[in-house]
Amino acid sequence: MTENASAAEPLAADSAIAVVGMSGRFPGAPDLDTYWSNLLGGLCSVTDFTEAELIADGADPQEVRGRDYVPSKGHLTDADRFDAELFGFNRTEAAALDPQHRLLLQTAWSALENAGRNPLDKAARTGVYVGGGVTEHMLAAQTDPRLAASIGALQVRILTDREFLAPWVSYRLGLEGPSLTVQTACSTSLTAVHLAVQSLLLGECDTALAGGVAVDTPGKRGYVHHQGGIFSPDGRCRPFDERAGGTVPGNGVGVVVLRRLSDALADNDPIRAVIRGSAVTNDGATKVGFTAPGVDQQTAAIVEAWAAAGLEPADAQYLEAHGTATALGDRIEAAAATAAFKGALGTGRIGIGSVKSNIGHLDAAAGVAALIKSVLMLEHATLVPNADAGRPHPELGFEDSPFHLVERATAWPEPELGRRRAGVSSVGIGGTNVHVVLEEAPRRTAAEAPDGPSAPEVLLLSARTPEDLAAVAGRLARALRGAEAPSLADTAYTLFLGRAPMAVRGYVRAGSRAEAAELLAGPASGGAVDAGGPDPLGEAWLAGEPVLWKRGGRRAALPSYPFAGESHGAYRLVPRAAGAEPERSGPSAGLEQDIRALLAEALGLADADDPEMTYFAAGGDSLTAVHLVGCLRDDFDLDVPITLFLEQLTLHEMARRIIAVRDGDDSLDALLAEFEAE
Repeated sequence: MTENASAAEPLAADSAIAVVGMSGRFPGAPDLDTYWSNLLGGLCSVTDFTEAELIADGADPQEVRGRDYVPSKGHLTDADRFDAELFGFNRTEAAALDPQHRLLLQTAWSALENAGRNPLDKAARTGVYVGGGVTEHMLAAQTDPRLAASIGALQVRILTDREFLAPWVSYRLGLEGPSLTVQTACSTSLTAVHLAVQSLLLGECDTALAGGVAVDTPGKRGYVHHQGGIFSPDGRCRPFDERAGGTVPGNGVGVVVLRRLSDALADNDPIRAVIRGSAVTNDGATKVGFTAPGVDQQTAAIVEAWAAAGLEPADAQYLEAHGTATALGDRIEAAAATAAFKGALGTGRIGIGSVKSNIGHLDAAAGVAALIKSVLMLEHATLVPNADAGRPHPELGFEDSPFHLVERATAWPEPELGRRRAGVSSVGIGGTNVHVVLEEAPRRTAAEAPDGPSAPEVLLLSARTPEDLAAVAGRLARALRGAEAPSLADTAYTLFLGRAPMAVRGYVRAGSRAEAAELLAGPASGGAVDAGGPDPLGEAWLAGEPVLWKRGGRRAALPSYPFAGESHGAYRLVPRAAGAEPERSGPSAGLEQDIRALLAEALGLADADDPEMTYFAAGGDSLTAVHLVGCLRDDFDLDVPITLFLEQLTLHEMARRIIAVRDGDDSLDALLAEFEAE
């Protein structure tokens, strides 16, 4: 298929998937409007903490004051707040419930509302495909005998383990489609999207929630930088940049609502973008180690996704890359993408970037954060830059590739043939590679109603508390004043059809968006709802009587429920007391035995006394090597080059070499050369 032919390929509504709703909370962004504003401005939302902030929030003072501690993270504010009563949890359950579960429940609710759907409508055949990471809360709660004695060990596990992320969403929202908790490390949430797409195409469900969450701890934390490891030495993530030095951890949550495009068009859903195709591969055993990425299967995932879309990779104008800013990861991803997109005509035609520069690496939520960013760019026809973008790293070869690093916000011009299209990639430790093909939403053909005088519309409002009702009204008023506000008829239709009726109610009756926004100012400021004149339908709503909606409309993307729950905290692992670590001997005759013991502990061996056992035969890999380099420096004050662990040495010989090399050059360049040689 030629580029021109593929670019003109018509959109097949029966094989494409519509993104009809989205919700997310990311570092520096409590909602997607703020997220877009931050992305558009090229803002880095990684937080730098003070020593006092970190210690006050429970971090280990000894670790914080260490020479290699980096006090930075993509921090998620108020990650421990939860509207427990709305979701049917008592205070004891809410305190035990993992913060990841709490955030995912609220985000799934908001995503359904963004799609114009009542979250408590108990819609049949709605699937849930989500995943999360390991959390400090989960580990601390599951090892706390007092909590187990209080509510039972099984209940502790159900409330904290990540394997129950999807079932809790299905249970609390009454969703009866497939419910799968997905786990593929860093590519988890984009893999979840792929599985949701496949489920919809197979007819296993008619609507699907897909995404992920990552909150290792709600508290303020930094990380320890190890030379040759994956983390940045200065708390900044610069994918594909000549200053790239590693990634930065972050927390966040994102969920998208998916439907078959044909169904979304028939139901007048608010289509935000279209997924034309997706694919998943694994590197298998074709790479140097378990934690290393591979070129061939990353390329295959891209090619297969675009083939599933009936398109060519060359039909893309943008690639949202995984982009960890590690030397090995960026080089392999650039090589894989260049091979996949080699059919693109012209050097530098395709923009490339990674949201990790803005918010850090969100682990299990990284893929959905990238997907949502790409959908927003398609909606606004704007390419946003990497935060603090500089020149591309010369070793990536962008000057002879189809790519250019996006350095500033620019208009995304409409292609001469076809539609605006983007690819989104995600790569997981362990080798699971995912690629999703996105296309801008089909244009709505029906004319929008003007915002002039017309037949009055009744906007029905409800919330759990009077304070929440005021917040609902305020959010809606701001939305109706916006330049891209939906018609008043669509707003009224969505509020009736796409919101869960709650106990505290109000309504306004207005003939234009401007009038409605003004009337909503009363409840927004804490006063009573000014109805703008009594209305029989509105009065029936206030009385809790059945309301029959006789007017048509379209589902519209309106502000979601303003969750205002209290802080329920999080269980924390207690830092090990100073001196609790076994003391190790200094440079002496006993040092070799101590180092052998460290090697055995890291490799899960009973001992390291077998003179023939090699590091690789014992299961060692590059990630374990990074850990050991850090332990040797911290526990023995030995600076050992990481390249030592890539040699075919027995554990005995390795221990002797470690002692002999006191001031070696821990060069990542040497590590890369070793990988390439193999």
